[in-house]
Formats: sequence, structure tokens, C-alpha cells
Amino acid sequence: MKITPRPRWFGVAAVAALVLAIVFSTEYRPVGSASATASQKFDPARYGAETYQSKVVPAIRQGATPLPELFAALTADEKAAGQKYGHRQGSGPYSFAVTGEGVAEEIRGNLLLLSGTGLPAQTRVSLQVGPAVNGTALRDAAGFITFGQFLNQVEYADAATALNNQMRAAVLADLKPAELVGKKITFIGAFSFVTPSVVTITPIEIRRAP
Repeated sequence: MKITPRPRWFGVAAVAALVLAIVFSTEYRPVGSASATASQKFDPARYGAETYQSKVVPAIRQGATPLPELFAALTADEKAAGQKYGHRQGSGPYSFAVTGEGVAEEIRGNLLLLSGTGLPAQTRVSLQVGPAVNGTALRDAAGFITFGQFLNQVEYADAATALNNQMRAAVLADLKPAELVGKKITFIGAFSFVTPSVVTITPIEIRRAP
């Protein structure tokens, strides 16, 4: 039997096809892209240090509404009050910057309960005084921090925690809540409105009233 050798072009075509397959299956990245991605990794502690004192605190101070005024507006028309005084992302609860005063009544867990705030007696008003500081009120009430500034929900949540940590170091580290009990105090802070029966404020300032 006579064997006919394959044409040379057949071998060339096979090699070309293999090269094309490698080209299309290979992901090319610019030189240094891996290190660039690593260098851009979100650092919550750095974010908190760079954002809390220089941006969040001024935003909360500037946007703070007297608590009785805000609560009256919320009672009259929650949606309108939210749009006028608050900030929120998507369909979440509105968060508000507030200022107020009251008498420190007792410490309950990480909360300092207040009376004489100008709110209805059935509304429990308290300040977070640590050591645990929960929630996202500082992040959300500031008004300039949005989900779109972060890669994902984890980073967005970490940003809120970082701001809480900065507040704890700046406001609560030297605070002695027990010494405030029975005293009149003033405060500036933020809270997320979920129910009119509970107002839990994350403070950026707590002072003994003159």
C-alpha cells in the first residue's frame, strides 16, 4: 500500500490553530497590575482615621437638627421629615444628625439613658457610651458616604465600623458615664430612625451642661 505524505500546509495550519487557541485563552494583564490591585485594597482603619475627624464630624455638626424639632417633624410626616433632615441609601431607614440635651438617668449595658430630652415620655432616648458601639448611624447621617464608593457590602460595613472605632477613641476613651448620672448633659450625634419608641444616638460629643 502506498502512503501519501500529508501536505506541508496541513502541519502549518495545525500549529497556527494551536497558537490562536493559546492567545484567546490567555488573560493578559498590564505589568504591575497585581501590585496595583493589592495597593488599592480597602483599609478600614486608614479610612476611619482619614474620614472621621476631618469629614464626618463637621458634617454631623453642620447638619444637626434639635432633637425635639426633628421628632415633631417625624411624628407629623415621617417621609417628609426624612427627605428634609435625613439621609439614606436605597430603601433603608433614614439617619439623622441631631443635637440635644437631657438628664443622664442610668447606664444600661452600653447605653446611657436620658430623660428631659423634650421627646414623649414613652420614647426611650439613650446615648451609646461603649465599650461596644453598634450601628451605621455616623456613616449614614454624614450624607456624603454612599455604597457606590466601595467595592462591596463588606467594605461598606467595615467603613461604618471604622468610623465607630474612631468615635470611641475620640469621645468615649476618657468618658466616665457613671459620673454623668444625675447630671444634665448636652450632646451631638446621629441615629437611624426605626421606631418612634426608641432613639439610640451615636454621639460625636457629650458635655456636662453649664
